[in-house]
Amino acid sequence: MSGEARFLAVDLGAESGRVFLGRFDGGRVSLEELHRFPNVPVRVADGLHWDVLRLFGETERGLGRAAGRGVRSVGVDAWGVDFALLDREGALVSNPYHYRDARTAGMMEEAGRRVPREEIYRITGIQFIPLNTLYQLLAMEGSPLLEASDRLLMIPDLFAYWLCGERLCEHTAATTTQLYAAGGGWARALIRRMGLPERLFGEVVRPGTRLGGLLPGVREDTGLGEAEVVAVATHDTASAVAAVPARGRDFAYISSGTWSLVGVETERPVISEEGLRYNFTNEGGFGGTNRLLKNVMGLWLLQECRRVWAREGREYGYGELARLAAEAPPFGPLVDPDWEGFLPPGDMPGRIRRFCERTGQRPPESVGEVVRCIFESLALKYRWVIERAERVSGVRAGVVHVVGGGARNGLLCRLTAEAARRPVLAGPDEATVLGNVLVQAHAAGMLGGLGEIREVVRASVPAEVYEPEEADEGWEEAYGRLCGLVGLPSGELAEGGLV
Repeated sequence: MSGEARFLAVDLGAESGRVFLGRFDGGRVSLEELHRFPNVPVRVADGLHWDVLRLFGETERGLGRAAGRGVRSVGVDAWGVDFALLDREGALVSNPYHYRDARTAGMMEEAGRRVPREEIYRITGIQFIPLNTLYQLLAMEGSPLLEASDRLLMIPDLFAYWLCGERLCEHTAATTTQLYAAGGGWARALIRRMGLPERLFGEVVRPGTRLGGLLPGVREDTGLGEAEVVAVATHDTASAVAAVPARGRDFAYISSGTWSLVGVETERPVISEEGLRYNFTNEGGFGGTNRLLKNVMGLWLLQECRRVWAREGREYGYGELARLAAEAPPFGPLVDPDWEGFLPPGDMPGRIRRFCERTGQRPPESVGEVVRCIFESLALKYRWVIERAERVSGVRAGVVHVVGGGARNGLLCRLTAEAARRPVLAGPDEATVLGNVLVQAHAAGMLGGLGEIREVVRASVPAEVYEPEEADEGWEEAYGRLCGLVGLPSGELAEGGLV
C-alpha cells in the first residue's frame, strides 16, 4: 500500500496480551500480530493480583518489534473495573488486584448501607456486580495502601502513563467503575458519601485524545522514536463496539470472549426502574455513544472447564471441543451462565453438574455434553438479554453482530441465531484491535466519526452470516427453562457445597 499510515495497538485481555501493527491506506485496514504473551494472575498471601510489571515489559518487547517501521502512534486498551494506585511521586503503590479476588465479598451490601441501591443506579447507570471498582475500593477501607495513594488509574491508563508520563483517565474505562456520573465526570458526591478519597480521581479525557510523545526511556527501549500515545476507547469492549460493522442503530452486539458483553447502542444513558430491575449497565462509547448492556459470564465457563480437564490429563483444543458439542444431543440441561457461583476460578465441570442436580436436571456427563450445555445456555441467555435490552431502550435489534474471539466459534454463532430467532453476523474476530487502530486514525485526522470507522471495518473484514432456520419448538421449550433459572438466589443452590 502506498501512503499508508501505521499504528500500534496494545490489547490487554484477561487471558493474554497482544501487540498489533495496523496499516491504514485511507479505505481499508490490515493487521499484523507482532507479539502475544500470556496474562496469568498471581496469588500471594494478600490475594489475587495482576502482574502488571511483567505485562508492561512484554508490551515494550512487542512495541520494539515495530522499530523503524514508521509508526505514528500507540494506543492501549484493556479490561474494565481493575485499577492501579499511584503515590504522589507517581510510583505504583502495589500490584493491582484481580477482579476475581474474594475481598469484595459483602461490599455491595456495604455500599447499599451507605447510599441506597436505587440512588447509586440513578447517579451512575452501572450494573451491580461484585467486581466493580467501587466495591474493590470499599474493600480497601483503612488499608495503608489506600492511605498512601494519590491517584487512581485504570489498567489501560496505567500503561499509557508508563509510556508517555501523563496521569489521565480515559472516559470509556472510567465509566466501568460505578463511580462515574452517567451525565459525565466523576460522581464526586457519591465518592464522598462512600467515604472514598476524592484525591484519587483526576482528569478524564475522551477517546481519541492525543496524550503526547513516548518517554525517553521508552523510546530507547523500543526504538520507536517520535511515535505518540493516543487515548483510544481504552475499555476493550468500547473499542470492539466501535468496530462493529453495523449500518444505523437497529442492531444488538455480542462482544464475545472470556466475558460476553451483550447489548445495544444508544445516544445517551438509559436509566430506569426497568433497567435497574434487569441490572443493565450504561458504559461510555466512542463518539459520545452509550453502550446499554449486560455482562454475561461468557466463554469463561469453557476456559475453566478446559483448564480443569487439562489438569486431569485431558487436553482439548477449542476446535475439538466444538466438534464434541456438535455431536452431543441438543436441548439438554441448562445453567444460568451468570450464577455467582461460576465467577471464581475452580472446578467448573463439577459446579455445572451440581447446578443441574440442584435444579432437578440430569447433569451432563461427557465432555461434549458439558460443552453443549455451556453453548446452549449462552445462546439462550443472549436472547434473554437482547429482548430485555430492546424493552428498556426502545431499540429494535434486527440483527445481532458477534465480534471478538467468539466470532470464530461457528457452532456458538449458529446456536445464537437459532435461539435468538434473528440473523447473526459474525466478525471481525479482532474487533477490539481494529477499533483501537481506527480511533488512532481518527486522532490523526484520517477518519471522521463512528460511521466512517464502521465503513472501513465493513470494507476490510467480511462478516459471516448465520440465518436462523425454521422455528424449532425445542428452542422455545429450552428458552422457557432458561428463563426459570435466571436469577435464582444463591441460597437455593449452595446447599451441599455447590461452590
